[in-house]
Amino acid sequence: MKPDSIFNCKTVLKRMASPLLVGVAAIAFQGVAYAHSLSVTSATPGCNGSQVVINFTITSWDINGANTGFAPDAGDNPNIEVFFNGVPAASGAFNAGDGDVFSGSANAPSGTSTVQVTAEAVAPWGDGFPGYPTTPLSNSVTVDLSTTTCGTTPPPGTGRFTGGGKVVVSNAIIPASGSVTVTKGFEVDCDMNPAHENLELNWNGSDHFHMDMITSASCILTGNPPNPPTAPVNQITATGTGSYDGAEGYTVVFTLWDQGEPGTNDQAGFVVCLTDPANPNSCSTSTSIVLSVPLQLVSTGNIQAHVDQR
Repeated sequence: MKPDSIFNCKTVLKRMASPLLVGVAAIAFQGVAYAHSLSVTSATPGCNGSQVVINFTITSWDINGANTGFAPDAGDNPNIEVFFNGVPAASGAFNAGDGDVFSGSANAPSGTSTVQVTAEAVAPWGDGFPGYPTTPLSNSVTVDLSTTTCGTTPPPGTGRFTGGGKVVVSNAIIPASGSVTVTKGFEVDCDMNPAHENLELNWNGSDHFHMDMITSASCILTGNPPNPPTAPVNQITATGTGSYDGAEGYTVVFTLWDQGEPGTNDQAGFVVCLTDPANPNSCSTSTSIVLSVPLQLVSTGNIQAHVDQR
């Protein structure tokens, strides 16, 4: 065969292969797109006054319908939950108007120098594709807080919290239906003294958590003041151990936030899980979570911060 014939043969083969390669690439691309996913594209530490926060950006799998062949709203999702070490910390939505990307910040958890930031699609996508667990959890981004300082660190806040009432939600992570009414009653102290403090949670008509012992607590003054009465703190983030439906060996992670009277701006959030002996003050590594309600406005009742006089 002459040299130019060899060249022509290669050219023909190349031209024949190109459409095939393009087709395979398109099929592979569409296969990934149809899987539906979301990603934590950034997570970095920051400061809000003296409070350490984590700033994050969450991105949809299909930015503004960019993947040709899919519905323009396929990447939309009205309920995306953001977790710090497995505990709900913030939420947002993917909307075409925002480019199916949202950013935010939330207080970093206390008592740890390393935070895993993940995200979950709670609601179905814009094209009807189901959220979690059909859509898997996002990637995990590790945030190192060990070198983050926000001015002069104030001494731990002291105070105590009392209250009761209900949190009626439609965005619960667990139960999977998203709808649950949690009845709460509590008296907890920032200094964890006495250790046997009171937290009672009831939901689903029959499920119950009773806290035997508070195991960690961090209190701050943030947002609206708690007055009246005057108190040096208005938010407690804490953990405890106790029993679920009569069975010992469970952990609760909770936040209570008093934002003044008459209590309509107060917020609460709870996670109850089977205790992981290696990580007893967190639900991030638990093998079973039985209740997960993101921090949000209470429906009835009141959360009241007080000066700790004991």
